[in-house]
Amino acid sequence: MAQLTIRASDDLIERVRASAADAGRSMNDYVTSILDAVTDPDLADSPSERLRERLRRAGLLVTPARLPGSRPPADAVAEAGARATTGRTLSDHISDQR
Repeated sequence: MAQLTIRASDDLIERVRASAADAGRSMNDYVTSILDAVTDPDLADSPSERLRERLRRAGLLVTPARLPGSRPPADAVAEAGARATTGRTLSDHISDQR
């Protein structure tokens, strides 16, 4: 079996280490699974679909809490609407630049 040594930022290494721990896997096993998932040939229609399928098979695909296209809770929409109406108007910003 061969070895691979890489250089990466401390931040990236810490994120990978934390993700591996969250998955209950060693860092080596986790990174090996990711590399295997990314390079395994697949017959999906697009590169992003191939990658998504590989990551799913490796148990590394994260499912978002809210699916795209689904509606957020009404209270979250109301809160965002209230925040959007605060501050200066666009016309005020434009007038300042004239």
